[in-house]
Amino acid sequence: METLQQFDASIFTALNSFHASYFDSFMWLVTKIETWIPMILMLLYLLYFKKGWRRTITVLLAIALVILIADRVSAGIIKPLVERARPSHNPDLQSTIHIVNGYRGGAFGFVSSHAANCFGIALLLAMIFKNRAFTCTMVVWATLMCYSRIYLGVHYPGDIVCGAILGFAAAWIVNKLLQWFSTKYPLWGNIEFSHGEVNQMIYAAVINITLLAVWAIFITTT
Repeated sequence: METLQQFDASIFTALNSFHASYFDSFMWLVTKIETWIPMILMLLYLLYFKKGWRRTITVLLAIALVILIADRVSAGIIKPLVERARPSHNPDLQSTIHIVNGYRGGAFGFVSSHAANCFGIALLLAMIFKNRAFTCTMVVWATLMCYSRIYLGVHYPGDIVCGAILGFAAAWIVNKLLQWFSTKYPLWGNIEFSHGEVNQMIYAAVINITLLAVWAIFITTT
């Protein structure tokens, strides 16, 4: 176990060492959920105006359940049980770690709640949308969010990988419940998206990332 942790720490050190002023700003924006409002609004638009209020409630409750499972298991059970200090709280890394805006997070980091929540949401939506391009887009989004946690110095890669596995498990469980619910109550479930609607979500994600990239330029130069 100690050898595995040392390997994890060495990968973290290598990834965290690649930094620049612009990426400090960009990753600081990426890691915040509120900066993804354009993509969230597009999802709400497609659900409410294209699928109706019943299916909107169903999907939002499904997302909430994924977050509840992923967050409670990661933050409420695993972190207090394992008590693995974040790299930002590791005295052995204090002289080498790159920290942004003095942010160090809580004391414990295994498993990453960010990774569990992001991958849980991404994979649940991928199962709902049932489109390969959209799935790839969601995986890229979740991976970018998770990499920002390594960049900011608050998670080891192992925290991220195990958090992602937890998120996948939560998404799989909730999707099974959603499938069962859809057969019982088709007016509330039975959610299908057209090719055009899927493309709108993909465009929203790309535009959102582009906006953050431009925003980071202004933050860096001010």
